Amino acid sequence: MKILLTGSNGQLGYDFKKIFDQKNIKYIATDYKELNITNDENLKKFFQENEEITHIINCAAYNDVDKAETDEEKVWLLNAKVPKKLSEISKKIGAVFVTYSTDFVFDGKKKVPYNEDDEVNGLSKYAKAKIAGEKFVLESYNKSFVIRTSWMFGMGNGNFVKQVINWSKSGDSLNIVDDQVSAPTYSADLAEFSWKLIQTEKFGLYHITNDGIASKYDQAKYVLEKIGWKGTLGKAKTADFNLPAKRPAYSKLNSTKIENLLGEKIPAWQSGVDRFLEEMKKNGEL
Repeated sequence: MKILLTGSNGQLGYDFKKIFDQKNIKYIATDYKELNITNDENLKKFFQENEEITHIINCAAYNDVDKAETDEEKVWLLNAKVPKKLSEISKKIGAVFVTYSTDFVFDGKKKVPYNEDDEVNGLSKYAKAKIAGEKFVLESYNKSFVIRTSWMFGMGNGNFVKQVINWSKSGDSLNIVDDQVSAPTYSADLAEFSWKLIQTEKFGLYHITNDGIASKYDQAKYVLEKIGWKGTLGKAKTADFNLPAKRPAYSKLNSTKIENLLGEKIPAWQSGVDRFLEEMKKNGEL
């Protein structure tokens, strides 16, 4: 087994590297400096020099939802064209292909958790590019996993939990939106359950999020209580912030499919936050 991990400096890449190191699994961790996955020549050269790749796990993505509204070419390149290209390479060399998508593929009009076979209808350019990437991979290569997740937080990068902590340091009052609802997901849990899923070789589309449901306000409140913040937390609405990209109001994903397959429940999002804060403390970030 030999794994190519792209986007390895991000949150999910960080946790995959930890898993592979613990299990002594051979892998090549790349980010754009080591391998420009948007460049065909770079990819060709890489695969000529690195034979026997058995899995390609693509953690690279364009994740700035608001900036994507005016950066259409780049978001399309990273979220649609790159998964397409990497799945074509995987097919050619017979490797398992894994890529990630988002709860934002849904329009948020549903009031119960979204299943894998629910109709997609992205509200933003970011979401539309993700939908195109998903569609191509699932239609073109039968040894692929497309994994949707939501509201990810982890060590490797900036995220909402870290943002809330930073905001709390610079003021004694905060207003957080309570009209966006989904499931916060700890990247360590996402990597662990992804790896268990990958080993089943039951290919296809899956939802993996931490258990439970929260608004951004609920998540912020939980984090701020955990760190002992004494300020005032107020509720706001998404419309108050005049953001360029539209977001689904409700985008909770149903992870029952993978839980039934593995016979295992994914931990609650609160547990994920607890363990993440511990991890931040260990790393001297809290």
